[in-house]
Amino acid sequence: MSERGDGAAETVLAALRRRGARLVGSDSPSGGVPVLWWDNGDYPARSRITASFAGGRRRLLLDTGTATVDLSRVTAVWRSRPSGPRAADGVTDPSQRAHVQIQSEVMLDGVWSLLTARWLPGRRADELRAHNKIFHLARAIDLGFTVPDTTYTNDPARLAGAYESASGRLVAKQIAAERFQIDGAPHRAYTTVVTRRHLTSRHRIQHEPIILQPYVPKAVELRVIVVGERVFAAEIDVSASTTARDDWRHYDNDRVGYGPHDLPAEVARRCARLVADVGLTYAALDFIVTPGGEYVFLELNSNGAWGFVELWAGLPVSDAIADWLMDGENL
Repeated sequence: MSERGDGAAETVLAALRRRGARLVGSDSPSGGVPVLWWDNGDYPARSRITASFAGGRRRLLLDTGTATVDLSRVTAVWRSRPSGPRAADGVTDPSQRAHVQIQSEVMLDGVWSLLTARWLPGRRADELRAHNKIFHLARAIDLGFTVPDTTYTNDPARLAGAYESASGRLVAKQIAAERFQIDGAPHRAYTTVVTRRHLTSRHRIQHEPIILQPYVPKAVELRVIVVGERVFAAEIDVSASTTARDDWRHYDNDRVGYGPHDLPAEVARRCARLVADVGLTYAALDFIVTPGGEYVFLELNSNGAWGFVELWAGLPVSDAIADWLMDGENL
């Protein structure tokens, strides 16, 4: 389940085909486990979904325009990068388009709740809950991860105290890493090192909650990918980059080094347990490894990117996802 052009979906689809799967609507109609690539954005404009209940039985049907799928037969669903429901182009009024989206989301959530399929990383509600930084940080602490002292707040009075507690080495982060616009241009907030100058404008915090943490010294950073019970760890070495030094998401690839990391067995087990504990089958976890070798947990992304882990660190994440989706299928 993903929007068209999703490179991750293309990569996994290729891995599924190598395992004998066939794409519904375009491949040979015989042989192999059928795989459907569908996006929520095709509904309701280009697809039809019917849920019917009669005579004590229920039917869940998806008509994509090229194929009709009995959803009760679906065994596994991967929510990669689905877009939201989209009204037909003929519905032009903004309020009516918003109304269509709300009604369609309710319909989809109801239908998906009735599927007995396995979900990666999980159904939308499970994914959203697990993605909440407050929720998963609390669970990480419960499981014994090392976590920086962390404050979530919109109280300006908290900033000075956090700054002093961190001995002047404090960072601020968004509570939800969503893009936004400034003067009509797309913008993204990265990890920000707090300075004394920020303290003079601390009143601005009241308008939006932020995360405050002490700056953690790093040997390398890690992106850990969990697929079911399989765990992959990629090192991100930002030591040669001033641009990505405080936040590797700047992707200064000419100066940042990537490679596989040998994660201690206990840390790997704890990562898999955390993902299962928050109700998911997949997640991306971010860590800092300190110069002293301590593994410091930062956050969990319930549908975090893994393509660069495979491409630049050489870790077979797409094969792991394909294996998970095909698990139990008879070829």
